Amino acid sequence: MPAPTAGDVWRWQRARLRGRLPRPPRAPITGIAPDVAWLRANRDSTALTWIGHSSLLWQVDGITVLIDPVFSRVVGPVPFAGPRRHQPPGLAAHELPHVDVVLLSHAHYDHCDVRSLRAVHRQPGGAPTYLVPLGLERWVARTVTRSSSGRGANVAAFGWDDTARWPGRTASLELHFLAVQHWSNRSLFDRNRTLWGSWALLHPACRFWFSGDLGYSQDTRDIGARFGRFDLAAIAIGAYEPRWFMRTQHVAPDEAVQVMLDVGAERAIGVHWGTFSLTDEPLDEPPRALARAIAARGIDPSRFSVLRHGETLRVITAR
Repeated sequence: MPAPTAGDVWRWQRARLRGRLPRPPRAPITGIAPDVAWLRANRDSTALTWIGHSSLLWQVDGITVLIDPVFSRVVGPVPFAGPRRHQPPGLAAHELPHVDVVLLSHAHYDHCDVRSLRAVHRQPGGAPTYLVPLGLERWVARTVTRSSSGRGANVAAFGWDDTARWPGRTASLELHFLAVQHWSNRSLFDRNRTLWGSWALLHPACRFWFSGDLGYSQDTRDIGARFGRFDLAAIAIGAYEPRWFMRTQHVAPDEAVQVMLDVGAERAIGVHWGTFSLTDEPLDEPPRALARAIAARGIDPSRFSVLRHGETLRVITAR
């Protein structure tokens, strides 16, 4: 899978310094207060809550799944260096309902955060189960327990196309780890030693797909051919400029629309924007670019929209 070279990174950073990038948001990005009491009591409704960036809370049939949890103020190898959070988490770690399963898409710091994983591990009522890309399992087990042996952590490693089931109140949730075009690392010396991917969460009440980070490729067409349709998808729409550098790593909003069509999603929510300033476009530009891309294709704008930090979408599917 493509990954940026050191020369590419230097060329990009040099251009950023000369151009005084990234550009600031044009308008304020505001969240809303989450309905914490409802989220904690929810056992029947299907709901998606945007915490921020790619961090999501997915609830279906009494099962609570936390995806790519990042609650920290800074994402990077040390707490004082790295991109700083522009928006506070829409839902704080201590406000979460009891989490059954934590899903990770890949090892990059804005998706896989040490302090956040430890916070969730300490939740009242017992630690969650962690489903992680192949190669990350030992690191996650050691990280969340602060133990070299990793004892006390329930962690399962997934290769592409691996599947698990989790029992719900009325039916099981199927979890499929699927290939998309991206890459992984946590240091200069472990590039692509762990997998990366997207997740399909299939339940009779709702078929949901989380894109993770991805560049546009045949993979999303393959996912659509394999699964046929999804009721809802969460698709990355931000961190895409400059295109010469980002096109193999992150889709732009117009490509995200094509991804929605490729996988057969009836509706999509844009994520991976508005939280950390990672690339050159303004933090608030992705939703505007998404709206233009939707309009250019004549698609109903309600089919692909964004949430505010802390907002919950209660999902009603037509059967």
